[in-house]
Amino acid sequence: MKLRSSLFATAMALCTTTAFADNTAALKALEKTFDGQIGVYAIDTNNNKIIAYRADQAFPMQSTLKFMVVSALLKQSESQPSLLQKNITYTQNDLNTWPWHPVTGQHVNTGMTLQALAEAATTYSDNTAANLLIKYLGGPQAITQFAHAIGNASFNVEHYEGNLNSNPKNTDDTVTPHDMAISLQKVLLGNVLTTNDRNELTTWMQNNTTGYQRMRAGTPLGWNVADKTGTGDYGVANDIGILWSPACKPIVLAIYTVQNQKNATKRDDILASTTHIVMSEFAKEDACFSMT
Repeated sequence: MKLRSSLFATAMALCTTTAFADNTAALKALEKTFDGQIGVYAIDTNNNKIIAYRADQAFPMQSTLKFMVVSALLKQSESQPSLLQKNITYTQNDLNTWPWHPVTGQHVNTGMTLQALAEAATTYSDNTAANLLIKYLGGPQAITQFAHAIGNASFNVEHYEGNLNSNPKNTDDTVTPHDMAISLQKVLLGNVLTTNDRNELTTWMQNNTTGYQRMRAGTPLGWNVADKTGTGDYGVANDIGILWSPACKPIVLAIYTVQNQKNATKRDDILASTTHIVMSEFAKEDACFSMT
């Protein structure tokens, strides 16, 4: 609670000193506090107001990729009703090749269903689970094709998890905040998926275990968050998702950050402060915020 209060105070101070000459002034000020760049695209679906900052710049996506992987799987399952119950077997060598396997590491003797792998990739960011899904779907190029098919033209993944690029000068494994936010809106709030699949993916993202110090730490108390994080070299710290309260329609938010040095320490506080800045700005013109 102390961390959240501190972050709120920092973000509010930035809002006060910049007075929001435009709706990215505080984001510009925040960006100056660390050796890196912030990319933001946010949509208030209550009034369609948008906040965009470096929104069309390509950022390393890292594990936000998993949102697209799982979405692609769920979409394919619509034409194959039993697909998600298909059991996928793997070996200890797969675990050794694809580090970070908090869920798949417990089931190497029995394998896991595609549905269970999808949940593990989403809620625990399990790399082995994600890579088994990517492999099943046809490799990284199949995920890129799906992303392009739903209108995400900037999405470009070339590698499997564990080998994703984080260098901001390299266009491999990158996406723009704008395109990823629009994909979130289409998948989680639109008709890309069936209602059941959309609800299941939202629940998995709401149960995410890796984002407590990022978007969630900058969200008003009482709001729900369904998100997917990404982390890598060059201090890459990302978070994408939707935020909502009983009084309001969802906020769609994609935040990407990258720093200039390969060994830079990730800055979760930058994402928390960015979230608070965005929500504070939306609250100025959205009466439903005052009801929460």
